[in-house]
Amino acid sequence: MPISVNQTSTTFSAPLADHLRSELPVSALDMPVTALAGVGPKVAEQLAQLNIKRIFDLLLHLPRDYEDRSRLVSIADVGHGQAALITGRIVHVDTKRSGMTVIVDDDTGTISLRFFKVYRGLAQTMNLGTRLQLFGEVKVSRYGKQMHHPEYQIITDNTVMTDTGLQPIYPSVKGLHQNKLRTLIKLALQTVRSQGLPMTLFTPEDFAVVADLPLAPFEPTASLVAEPEYSEDIFSTLARSVPDNTIGHSVNKASSTAYNTSSEANHNINTVAAKTANNNVYNLTIFEALVLLHTPPTYTDAGQQYKLLTQLSARTHAACQRLIIEELTAHQLSLLYRRQQLHQHKAPKCATQSPLADKLFSALPFDLTGAQKRVMKDITADMATSIPMLRLVQGDVGTGKTLVAAGAAGYALDSGWQVAVMAPTEILAEQHLLNFKQWFEPLGIGVGWLAGKQTAKQRREALEAVSENTVQVVVGTHALFQEQVQFAKLGLVIIDEQHRFGVEQRMALTNKGVANSTPHQLIMTATPIPRTLAMSVYGDMDTSIIDELPPGRTPITTVTIDRNRRDEVIERIAINCEAGRQAYWVCSLVEESSVLDAQAAEATYEDLNERLDIRIGLVHGKMKSADKQAIMLEFKAGNLDLLIATTVIEVGVDVPNASLMVIENAERLGLSQLHQLRGRVGRGSTKSYCVLLYQKPLSETGTERLNVLRDSTDGFVIAQKDLELRGPGELLGKRQTGNVGYYLADLIRDEELFAIAQRLAKHLIADPTRKADVSQLIHRWMPEASRYTNA
Repeated sequence: MPISVNQTSTTFSAPLADHLRSELPVSALDMPVTALAGVGPKVAEQLAQLNIKRIFDLLLHLPRDYEDRSRLVSIADVGHGQAALITGRIVHVDTKRSGMTVIVDDDTGTISLRFFKVYRGLAQTMNLGTRLQLFGEVKVSRYGKQMHHPEYQIITDNTVMTDTGLQPIYPSVKGLHQNKLRTLIKLALQTVRSQGLPMTLFTPEDFAVVADLPLAPFEPTASLVAEPEYSEDIFSTLARSVPDNTIGHSVNKASSTAYNTSSEANHNINTVAAKTANNNVYNLTIFEALVLLHTPPTYTDAGQQYKLLTQLSARTHAACQRLIIEELTAHQLSLLYRRQQLHQHKAPKCATQSPLADKLFSALPFDLTGAQKRVMKDITADMATSIPMLRLVQGDVGTGKTLVAAGAAGYALDSGWQVAVMAPTEILAEQHLLNFKQWFEPLGIGVGWLAGKQTAKQRREALEAVSENTVQVVVGTHALFQEQVQFAKLGLVIIDEQHRFGVEQRMALTNKGVANSTPHQLIMTATPIPRTLAMSVYGDMDTSIIDELPPGRTPITTVTIDRNRRDEVIERIAINCEAGRQAYWVCSLVEESSVLDAQAAEATYEDLNERLDIRIGLVHGKMKSADKQAIMLEFKAGNLDLLIATTVIEVGVDVPNASLMVIENAERLGLSQLHQLRGRVGRGSTKSYCVLLYQKPLSETGTERLNVLRDSTDGFVIAQKDLELRGPGELLGKRQTGNVGYYLADLIRDEELFAIAQRLAKHLIADPTRKADVSQLIHRWMPEASRYTNA
């Protein structure tokens, strides 16, 4: 079959940065999908809805399932929900009722065919005695076995029966039919194969570097491959030639002009078969893996066929693992490349001693924990060099990350540099402002404020103070990275809850250093990050973990209570507050709406005000910043007994006397968010409690989520479970994980493959002769990544 490719444009779908473009061969994989015949504006728009812009995207649009049309099944053996290929003879036709009912018999049983829409050709075809080959989904009910509108073919003595094997079923959109997708993917495979470029960028020496690392093997099937007569095309050669582990037994030897000459085709067939049978994942090329996934082989043994399809569906087959390893390696390379680019810049060297930090720490009524001292040592070692620091500090709630950040600020300030502290919300930024003012203003350091909700005069004065260096520490929100903000001598950027910012925002702030200088970056998060997620999203950063709570903190007891017992919980709050302790009541709704959240909080405020004779405050996202801050200060000062709030208090609020937290509709929040909220209590020496009020009925996931939180206070255990239950987009936020954009890889399933990819990436990035390979890998798997290589 001749290859048909539109000779229109070979422009890359996303241009690489200049430093990545050098000498990249123009591969068919990188061509726009519009280069394929049959892809006009309408089809291109439909494909774009599936995020398919390049031929490579199309080939990575893998089947979600396969229909097995490789074997006939007797009517007696088919079950409910099974898609089956059967043959039989028409024994009854009924057109009296609406539509048409046809009964087919194959000597083992009968099945009814239901046609609700009858056209002339159908009515003329369905005659008594006619033999049919049928394919469709079987439904079993009190009326027996049925197929609704099956695909059918009339069988005569001269009919040549065609075996269509395993038909891939692809995710699609309205108007884009399966046959169209199959045709385009077939054409794309032929186009790539005909170009003749190398199908892998890895060498045997590369894979030797990871030979000692474990790789969960898939189980090669031991059954023989079926040998029907296939038509002469791409699907009948390489794809159908991947056999079991007895290579010499039964391999389909069909030839294909789309690939090679006949002798070459047979050689390639046996080569691919050997690679797959021996589970030699590393020797498979990208092309071989893709062909196998789009057109898997058929086996004579139904059990082995089922096992193969299960592996393909679970993405644990060798062909899947080959693609996943390359994808993960490309992502790791992009992170390492970003880090390499960062290290080419100069950062301000800071002194190895800081009188400011010493005074700050000596004025505290407690000593730093061992973990805090260890992390301070990591940070000061980084800042003492001219290489820009990029360090992620992870610490569970209450471990004292902010104090460590203040210590780092002391070292920058003593060396004459300004410090920017950025938080994702005003309430958290205001908490930092209070802390930094309390710590640094007595030491003679000016602390400024820059946020979105300032008057024009306040903003103008704040900008002048920043640009003239009359304030040395600037605390704020997203307003800090706006273009009009000019720092006099920015040397350190502290970003809290980094996962709530996008990469572009971090880039904008780090670009505000003095000429030819990049400030050090200290990233903090109270959301513990599972190892694979950290490798995937933060692989370009050094990591420090504060894994020790300050002395005097008491463990928090967590209980789950049905919302029907809400009155009992309210009584418990009254007892708690009458004893001189404080409490939180958090309102959450299923809808992500600050307006509805505020209404729920206001309704709860009114209800509890009527029922309790205590001092109650209210905080929600729709309030003015000054009003929120005033209420928070009143609560911190002990002038309020109960604070009713939305999830705006998730991070940064520190009131040691608060010992009770009630979270309403807890089943609607993620594990990590619940853990963050729970961290608002247990900050003093008083025994603390967290009450999770849930609404029945609970889903299985909801039950599991609440049980995990009830049974564990380890943030990393909780975060790992949250990742399993909700995925990375929910745990870290789409602004971060949206940049990951995996085609196949899964952060939980492929944890073992991450270690392989990480070592491969380090091996490749360290070899200057492999720069073109590195560039091509990044571009192929992450066409948008070049925008972030300097982040």
